[in-house]
Amino acid sequence: MIKKDLCPKCGSDLSEITVTKTGRKLQRCSKGSWDPLTRKNIGCDFVKWFEIEPQELDEKCPKCGSHLILAVTRFGKKMKKCSAGSWDKETKKTVGCDYIEWMNGTTEPLDEECPQCGEKLVLFTTANGKKMKK
Repeated sequence: MIKKDLCPKCGSDLSEITVTKTGRKLQRCSKGSWDPLTRKNIGCDFVKWFEIEPQELDEKCPKCGSHLILAVTRFGKKMKKCSAGSWDKETKKTVGCDYIEWMNGTTEPLDEECPQCGEKLVLFTTANGKKMKK
């Protein structure tokens, strides 16, 4: 018999694992749901968040030559960092190689002018794929 995870708040079963727009995984209580219109939980509000496992990349660290890994912060920001480096929580300092490269969006020039200032607009695409004219 498979033991299901239970909600610590109400004792109901937990629903299937879902993935958010930013790529984070979560598991809700089966008695609760998310309303995107009101941006609030309906019913039981228990949510179990899962850590995103870093992915090893084919690139090498420019400082030490170790492999780079793609990591995602708890806020959904992406970064390439050296696999030989880590963070010491007690001293609040890096241990080993400290190379980090934040994954920012891209910009493309557009043939439009800003209606307020007259400057040329650019199309900015975030690391998550959102597009906006700036």
